[in-house]
Amino acid sequence: MYPEFPQENDPVIEKERIWDFQALPIAKPDSLGYPNELVSLAPLSQPEDGTGSNNWAVSGKKTKSGHPILANDPHLGLNLPSLWYSMQLTTPKHSVKGATLPGALGIISGFNEHIAWGVTNATKDTRDWYKITFQDDARKAYRYGNEWRATQLRIEEIKVKGEPAFMDTVVYTHYGPVVYDRSFKSDRQDVNFALRWIVHDGNSNEQKTFMLLNSATNHAEYTQALSHYAAPAQNFVFASKTGDIAMRIQGKFPLKWKEQGKYFMDGADPLMEWQGYIPFEHNATTLNPERGFVSSANQHPVDSSYPYYVFDHSYEHYRNRRLNRKLADMSQITVEDMKALQFDSYNLQAAEALPTLLNLLGSHGDNSPEGKNYLEELKTWDFYADPSKTGQTLYTIWFNETLESVWRELQEMGVPVIRPNAYQTIALMRDSPIDSVFNMEKMEGLQTAHTHVQIGFDSLLIAMKKWKETEGEYGWANYKKTTIQHLVPNFKAFSVANVTTGGGTGILNATGSRNGASWRMVVELGPTMQAFGIYPGGQSGNPGSKFYDNFIPIWAKGEYVDFSLKKPEDSQGILFQTTLIPN
Repeated sequence: MYPEFPQENDPVIEKERIWDFQALPIAKPDSLGYPNELVSLAPLSQPEDGTGSNNWAVSGKKTKSGHPILANDPHLGLNLPSLWYSMQLTTPKHSVKGATLPGALGIISGFNEHIAWGVTNATKDTRDWYKITFQDDARKAYRYGNEWRATQLRIEEIKVKGEPAFMDTVVYTHYGPVVYDRSFKSDRQDVNFALRWIVHDGNSNEQKTFMLLNSATNHAEYTQALSHYAAPAQNFVFASKTGDIAMRIQGKFPLKWKEQGKYFMDGADPLMEWQGYIPFEHNATTLNPERGFVSSANQHPVDSSYPYYVFDHSYEHYRNRRLNRKLADMSQITVEDMKALQFDSYNLQAAEALPTLLNLLGSHGDNSPEGKNYLEELKTWDFYADPSKTGQTLYTIWFNETLESVWRELQEMGVPVIRPNAYQTIALMRDSPIDSVFNMEKMEGLQTAHTHVQIGFDSLLIAMKKWKETEGEYGWANYKKTTIQHLVPNFKAFSVANVTTGGGTGILNATGSRNGASWRMVVELGPTMQAFGIYPGGQSGNPGSKFYDNFIPIWAKGEYVDFSLKKPEDSQGILFQTTLIPN
């Protein structure tokens, strides 16, 4: 139910990569001690399943122009004012352009006269929880092995409008802060657990990474820039005018024995400590792979040949395979091809799952005229989540209702359970439909995967009846109702609702109701850099400005604006160029 690698693992770093280093040894304790208490709590909120980011670069041998092309589209919450704004920075030594964040010194995803780069979330586990055993209620010491270690108490003043300031005592251990305690959410069972997190270590300079990338000219300088970067872990894609393409999974990663950190650990046991960090030069990276492209889409970073333990429970299993298959098959690639790929709405999950659902449903769907009509729409659907496609709507409801039926008993156990992901659930239904995992104790009779698929289909009929009564038309865009919401949710007038656009969960164009491509960029690195970009917002945060949301219609149709570098003498009237004049 929870394999560490899927059957079809298509990792960020190509499987053919040979790891040409000797990994540091990691000693696993002979016996493991975990906290004895059964911890029953609500899981921390997680990102919406299937959303994420894409980036890739193709080498000149696969492009029509003979020059590399790089693309990046980070997927985040869709908000106004936009998270990003576009900017060109010109200094006496270099010009750089791309997307940046308010307060950031330089460009986060962009290009200069020599290179281009982009980022996606690397999805690697760098946080662990340790049960702290305090000496007494004073919490001035905690057990560590055969001794009591002193804590550090930090007083935090939290100002509350119209009320006295709230004084909070935060307890720090050598692992990190105790997150929940008697003064903050004391009703939780996970009180007195310390959070060990790479971010708390310090000793990094992420801002320096981007400042150096802004002026970098080659792969060596790109690598040097990333040496300052620790968290949050990112997949940094790279391309240069000299023809290089690269991908590096960059962050500060702890050395862990197999399965360390999957579960709560006992902070009193020194054997539970991290044993150091993976050296920078051992982080997974590739340069100019034989296949002619590099790519990432939040999937497994490596395959099982990588000599260090890698784990996370939220890897992507569909966007990455669709992306890699397309890039592998393509030749004579153009910028327009890469734009189309960023806006690709093919639903690989549906293409793989729908035949299984139809097979398990049998003749059950023929019991009503509505059921027959919906099945006919599903059978003739081409698996594209375009705005007008009803098949995408029907599949989404049916599949989600089926998953709810399969795992409902897990969710009702009274303890937090991360249910098996969609990929693994489909594999179980397809390969082991009569497995005992499908038999729910609270339901009468013997259940199989067939039972849950039928329940899911019946739920689809009920949901569609209600939808038609209130909404009528059930094309995909009307059903998912993509909304770009003001940062203050109550400011409805400053939001843009019901944007007509396709895409969805697990799709390259991963545009859902509240998440999507927060920035799209395509750069061809020829003698003259050719670049295009767009984001769902505008250059102004003022709702009264015509530049507040003017990019949204362009973004929704998968179109772009010319993003090539401007010369200083051409900058008249350009909103997003800043020219730095030397003293």
